[in-house]
Amino acid sequence: MGSSIILGIFWHFVGAASAACFYAPLKKVKNWSWETMWSIAGLFSWIILPWSISYFLLPDFWAYYASFGADILMPVFLFGAMWGVGNIGYGLTMRYLGMSMGIGIAIGITLIVGTLMTPILQGKFGELLASTGGKMTLLGVVIAVIGVAIVTYAGLLKEKTLGVQVEDFNLKKGLLLAIMCGIFSAGMSFAMSVAVPMHEKAAELGVDHLYVALPSYVIIMGGGAIINLGFCISRLCAKKELSFKKDISVAKSLLISNILFAILGGAMWYFQFFFYAWGHANIPTEYGFMSWMLHMSFYVLCGGIVGLALKEWFGTGKKPVRILCIGCLVIIVAANIVGLGMTN
Repeated sequence: MGSSIILGIFWHFVGAASAACFYAPLKKVKNWSWETMWSIAGLFSWIILPWSISYFLLPDFWAYYASFGADILMPVFLFGAMWGVGNIGYGLTMRYLGMSMGIGIAIGITLIVGTLMTPILQGKFGELLASTGGKMTLLGVVIAVIGVAIVTYAGLLKEKTLGVQVEDFNLKKGLLLAIMCGIFSAGMSFAMSVAVPMHEKAAELGVDHLYVALPSYVIIMGGGAIINLGFCISRLCAKKELSFKKDISVAKSLLISNILFAILGGAMWYFQFFFYAWGHANIPTEYGFMSWMLHMSFYVLCGGIVGLALKEWFGTGKKPVRILCIGCLVIIVAANIVGLGMTN
């Protein structure tokens, strides 16, 4: 396995670890509605950081974006908005199916859709099936999905052992939302695919290859921001029990800590895609679509590791933990198979 591919896999792991940990600071936000917390975190994650970093990277920020027509920017923006819809659906999926089942189904679907639809739409799926390397990478996708399913099963056993109940459990509604979330969340993968001209332009301007994807995040995450912030603001305005004014009226010390924790969570959310760009830059161009598979499967892997580190599995017994570890090992095997496939 080439050193560049190993680096790519490593950076995808780092990005996924950041994604798996981002909610930890948000859990420390007190006496705020979810909508206010998500808006503050999102403002930093989807707007402030992408714009600031891109402004620093580009020799002429405004001229760069002005150089693209609507035929380039609009698909990137719309796929970003699609990803934003998936973000909202993700939270609703947890509400109706619970954490383990909701994450497992949504991640499994978005992993498959986000990974395989790109080569299918580009008419390159047949080429993958015809080559040894392509077959190995596709085998890696299948094994990754199996790994996600095993980790999901471990999570279900954990919730059952701990007596966790989903108050609003609704299998029909939850499955529908999970499917929708899985499909729409893959918008980030599609956006990265159609943003290639933006990456190439950034490279022409002298931006290091590790960072060429970052300027496209201004457009991608801009689409996601409009959907997410629009949803949160509409709820804050429509629901009497939700009020931004009430949230910012808490004690000054709590207000400051809430803002800082929200910003930290938002930064960690952004940096999953910052390192995603690094990982993507080290993956061979013909296998660029595999970045999504690596990111999503590592997200599940890191989520399991973080859960063990935070002792969330304490008291569940040996069986759920053993199954979790097996699922994590299967995901690691899948990543190695994908890496080997990309070298053939």
